[in-house]
Amino acid sequence: MPKPLIFNTKERKTILVLGDLFIIGSALNVFMNDALDVKVENILFRIIFYISGTLFFFLLSYVLNFYNLERPFKTRLILSQSFFIVGSFVLTIFIGTVLFFDASFWRIPLIIFLFLTPLEIFLWRYFFGNLFKVIPAIRNVMYVFDKEIDDDHQKYIDQIDGDGMESYYKTRLTYSIDNVTILERKKFMDAMDKIDSFILNIPSYDQLSPRFEKMLIEAILKGKEVLSFTTFYENIYEALPLKSHNDSFYELLQLKNGKIRYLEALFTFIVNWLFILVVGAIFIFFLPIVFVLNLFFNRGPLFYTQKRVGQYGKEFSIFKFRSMVVDAESTGAKMAAKNDARITPFGKILRMFRIDELPQLISIIKGDMQLIGPRPERKIFVDKLNEITPFYSARHLIKPGITGWAQVKYKYGENLEDSIRKLEYDMYYIKNKSITLDIRIIFKTITTVLFSRGI
Repeated sequence: MPKPLIFNTKERKTILVLGDLFIIGSALNVFMNDALDVKVENILFRIIFYISGTLFFFLLSYVLNFYNLERPFKTRLILSQSFFIVGSFVLTIFIGTVLFFDASFWRIPLIIFLFLTPLEIFLWRYFFGNLFKVIPAIRNVMYVFDKEIDDDHQKYIDQIDGDGMESYYKTRLTYSIDNVTILERKKFMDAMDKIDSFILNIPSYDQLSPRFEKMLIEAILKGKEVLSFTTFYENIYEALPLKSHNDSFYELLQLKNGKIRYLEALFTFIVNWLFILVVGAIFIFFLPIVFVLNLFFNRGPLFYTQKRVGQYGKEFSIFKFRSMVVDAESTGAKMAAKNDARITPFGKILRMFRIDELPQLISIIKGDMQLIGPRPERKIFVDKLNEITPFYSARHLIKPGITGWAQVKYKYGENLEDSIRKLEYDMYYIKNKSITLDIRIIFKTITTVLFSRGI
């Protein structure tokens, strides 16, 4: 009897989106046809209303992380998210219609739209979450590794199993490359009945014997998944595993520098200048306020400047409003920590609302930085990190940014180990840089600023 189909994360998200789309479309239809006191006969207006309303819902859901299936399923979280996000959506539609169209409403259909829509989304998501407790969601894994160089065997297994998040993979069998090479075909076929995916973490595929390669081909023909550890890690964590031994240099550095991407360059140019115009106005507004408050609560220079390493390893000056004590590095260079004792009380306020970051606008205008890219680091730390990992210099292939994939995906970096973890996300960004990924970063940055996450 064939095993039931296992839905991967993208397939589950697609099902979730389709359910949301049906509910939101039905809700907008109730609002348009039943709640409004007048009939809207203009077909074009109706189409624009449905499309813009649906896009607004999905934009709001994305910014507020409503489609994060990697988190464990919790009813309380689903309930609070459903009523907060969908409640914000229906209220915005209602208030916007009142303000711009001075419309009147039928009471009962309006109440159904305002209160039943969040409830329907909650019930759908509750059903969805419990559905995958019945339908198989976990892919059982055979993990193949090289015991000669696998110095942290359990770490890789933990990463396959989720490492604090839902990966939807579970390691059931582990074989060293030596043992799997002599694995009997009958044992392999018996194991294959219990396995959905094979993940290989070895320095070179030349280590695979022709016999085992044939077995893997048989597995593929039976619908099994065969992945390198790097591919698995990149798909699940949206980062590159720099410490993996898996065909390291070529597989990790398949960077797309050979392509001329005019649309991406144009998009970056437009985004940078929109940022300069918008944030420039905010910077001019806050400059006199910070200047005056700095005289009383943060005595010393208004700005601080520091050398950072930029594109192609060239140093440049970065500017910020000073948030630390004047002699913050009297004992030597030290990475900033989230609750750093050197931050002044007024500096904490500046950092809380990201006001200290505003002067970095100057670096964008000078052409040393852009909005999106790896965060620039100081040379002293760059030199240390270059000694630890040979990949660190690759992040200097593009201009550094004020925000980036590492900033929205990983916690505040406080030490060299955190910098290496952030490098995994920077490398993923460099390898997969696209307009779509940049838009995701912009939306996630908005979430980060609004809810004080990350960065």
